[in-house]
Amino acid sequence: MKSIFSKIIDREIPAHIVAEDDHFIAFLDINPLSIGHTLVVPKKEVNYFFDVDDDLMAEIMVFSKRVAAAIKNTTGCRRVGVAVIGFEVPHAHLHLVPMNGMSDINFANPKLNLSQEELAATAKKISTYSK
Repeated sequence: MKSIFSKIIDREIPAHIVAEDDHFIAFLDINPLSIGHTLVVPKKEVNYFFDVDDDLMAEIMVFSKRVAAAIKNTTGCRRVGVAVIGFEVPHAHLHLVPMNGMSDINFANPKLNLSQEELAATAKKISTYSK
C-alpha cells in the first residue's frame, strides 16, 4: 500500500510543494511547529530513514541544504533544525523546522493551525528561493 507521501509524489493528493527534483520532494507540513516547517521526502519509498541507500542519503542532505537556505531566507529564523522522527508515516523523511531557539523543535509543542491560504503563500515564498 502506498504511503501518504507516495500519494503526494504521484499527485494523487495535494500538498504545498516548495522544491522537487528527480529524487526528492519537499512540501510544507500541514501541522507545523512553526511557519515554514517542511518535510523532505525521497521519491523512492523506504520505510525507515536509516535504510535509505548511502548515495541517496548523501543526496538528501544536499537537497535539504538548499531547501533549508530557502526556508531561512523566507522566514528570517536564526537556524533551520533537522529532525528524523519516522513514526508518523512509514516513508523516510526529514523535518526542516525554522527555529529561533532550541525549544522550537520540540515535537511535543502545540502545532500551528494555518489556513490553506497561509500555507500556499508560505510555499510560494520558499519555492522562489529554493530554485
